[in-house]
Amino acid sequence: MSEREGVPFNVPYATGSELANIEEAVRGRHTSSDGPFSRRCERWLEARLGCQRALLVHSCTAALEMCALLLEVGEGDEVILPSYTFVSTANAFVLRGATPVFVDIDPDTLNLSPAAVEAAINDATKAIVAVHYAGVACDMMALDRIACGTGAVLVEDAAQAVGATYEGRPLGGWAPLAALSFHETKNLISGEGGALLINQESYVERAEILRDKGTDRSSFLRGERARYQWMDLGSSYGPSEIVAAFLAAQLDSERAILENRLALWQTYHQLLEPLEVAGLLRRPVVPSNCQHNAHLYYVLVPQAEQRGRVLESLRDEGIDGIFHYVPLHSAPAGRRYGRVHGSMKVTDDASARLVRLPLWMQMTTDDQERVVSALARALELSP
Repeated sequence: MSEREGVPFNVPYATGSELANIEEAVRGRHTSSDGPFSRRCERWLEARLGCQRALLVHSCTAALEMCALLLEVGEGDEVILPSYTFVSTANAFVLRGATPVFVDIDPDTLNLSPAAVEAAINDATKAIVAVHYAGVACDMMALDRIACGTGAVLVEDAAQAVGATYEGRPLGGWAPLAALSFHETKNLISGEGGALLINQESYVERAEILRDKGTDRSSFLRGERARYQWMDLGSSYGPSEIVAAFLAAQLDSERAILENRLALWQTYHQLLEPLEVAGLLRRPVVPSNCQHNAHLYYVLVPQAEQRGRVLESLRDEGIDGIFHYVPLHSAPAGRRYGRVHGSMKVTDDASARLVRLPLWMQMTTDDQERVVSALARALELSP
């Protein structure tokens, strides 16, 4: 990028094979859901992530809504989740009548705190949703122990986590149910898109029915039924074959995309080390048993009062740095539909100090040096 162009926060990446795939789908005269490219993507996810069944859907939001339906949450049920997450994590369960219970996050990873989860568990707890923030894994062993000991079902909101692992095992393959995103801001994209990952056999058949408008059409297409009919609740959750064709090109290049993003992330990490040593910011923390996927790079500025001035200073230099979530527990709908358990001190503090830096596939070292130099000047001007 030239000095005049600025540095945008995100630039969606195309591998170069997307249009050829879409043309093939059109020539094949199958552009609705569940065509050859959909099946190809689902098999790729099953092989790469080790899940029992992957179902493509039109968004991660759709996958989370399917989780809520599969778990049969409703009035009187509670679902424990972090407040520092996107609204879909809570909305999916609120739509079924459940109450989201917001608990605090770990100060290092900004992921769900197992101790806070354990303190919030009660007889009404139906599920625990682990959100892998920035592609860094939650403490899945601790959360799994809590879930197994209480009867709650663990769900992974792995929207940001394709390609990341915990203890060497891919995220999305730990919990009975998991949700992925292929939104254009993610590492692997299809414009809009997502997947439901199923790691417990008992959920597979019903998940297919829910995804197919409540019908047993999937069984019919496999020759297991003479006809298909309305069996259950459901909706139109499948993406078009055009979306799947685009995604297939991305999945084919997954390793190269991951390696490129990790290199960009590591360059930021090295360039920003002197600023952390000087006490001007804190860099991300990745536990030794986690392999992240370089979904995003963020820093925490020392004081909440600085962030607005830092972001304004970056914008003045053509750098598109941005904040992230407004904590759900402090939002109008969060106060209306959910409740808080325990202190939210870490959530409130981190969310007020966090700045996300531009990170996209074709960034150059010059782009990154320009971002870091502008950030350094912004911090020095905002004591």
